[in-house]
Amino acid sequence: MQPSQQTAQQAFGDIAPKLAQLSDSVLFDDVWQRPGLSPRERSLITVAALVALNRVEQLPFHLHLAERHGVSIEQLAELITHLAFYAGWPAAASAVARLRELKQEPSHAI
Repeated sequence: MQPSQQTAQQAFGDIAPKLAQLSDSVLFDDVWQRPGLSPRERSLITVAALVALNRVEQLPFHLHLAERHGVSIEQLAELITHLAFYAGWPAAASAVARLRELKQEPSHAI
């Protein structure tokens, strides 16, 4: 499953319409659709980059997307653990907090 064609439009089109249009048409409709990598691989790469760059505000959306692309919470935790040694402990700790929020959502309740 790919991001909705209007994902960025819904997220910030009201305040930054051109950025939303470019995000939807170039990023999600072109880059994410290229055949060289699977959606799952693209999600892993994106989450890793966001963790490494400590971009925690963008993590919730991409953690959800990664999960929809078949990446388990356990695999995301392993990705974060691995990156702690390359991106730094604070970046990993911040990412774990976002992952905890995902895990605590009602859809993940046992």
